[in-house]
Amino acid sequence: MFSFFKKRGNVESEHIQNIVEDYTNIIPIAEYFKSETGVTFDKQISILQNKVTTFCKQRNIYSFLELLKLIEHNRELKQALIDTLTTNETFFYREFKQIQELVGLVKDAAKEVTILCAPSATGEEPYGIAIALLEAGVAHNRFHITGIDINHDATSKAKDAIYKARNMRNLTPEIIEKYFLKDDSVYILKESVKSQVTFKVLNLFDPSFITIGKFDFIFSRNMLIYFDKETKNRAKEILESLRKNPNQEIFFGHADLF
Repeated sequence: MFSFFKKRGNVESEHIQNIVEDYTNIIPIAEYFKSETGVTFDKQISILQNKVTTFCKQRNIYSFLELLKLIEHNRELKQALIDTLTTNETFFYREFKQIQELVGLVKDAAKEVTILCAPSATGEEPYGIAIALLEAGVAHNRFHITGIDINHDATSKAKDAIYKARNMRNLTPEIIEKYFLKDDSVYILKESVKSQVTFKVLNLFDPSFITIGKFDFIFSRNMLIYFDKETKNRAKEILESLRKNPNQEIFFGHADLF
């Protein structure tokens, strides 16, 4: 009886010893990630390899090939990989001149407007737009903002709307006091602003994306910098198809050069 358990233990031990880690060829991962999200790592292959290697080791995945097979059928694992490889560092009132331009357009529209913010990251941009509109006297029922992002973790943080001082550095003390509650070292956005924004986890290149609807104004800043030229053009065409007014320019970031 005991010899049976001993033999079984030896078999398991041999199986573990026969597992060979293979984190050498990252190119298939890079190609897959680009096809799914549009994000390219052509100039950051070593960074990608380090991040994905750590991702695999933390989950007892022994090769990039195994990871590819798993994410084809495991949506949670795929989303975790997307969350790991997409960045979301931002702050309130970034490129504020564009926000000021939008405020003027909304006031001139004299009607209820819808605004798309893609990507929305951790919420600073769509919330910043909402604050700017409210500060300009635009009524709550005159606008609504939809924020979308491919990163689930970032979207969850956006919904929580809890920020640190570094995220607030462009806001005046008066704005902070008016729209945030201070709790130790963090700032919690008030519901009067949060209610103006709806967040969704969406992939711009998913065929179902166009069902999101059409918008009066579209913000898409600092997303195209992660795409190659061909993917930038695809993204631009998709966003343009969401405009209510085909003559309304989309607000791209200054770094999003075509």
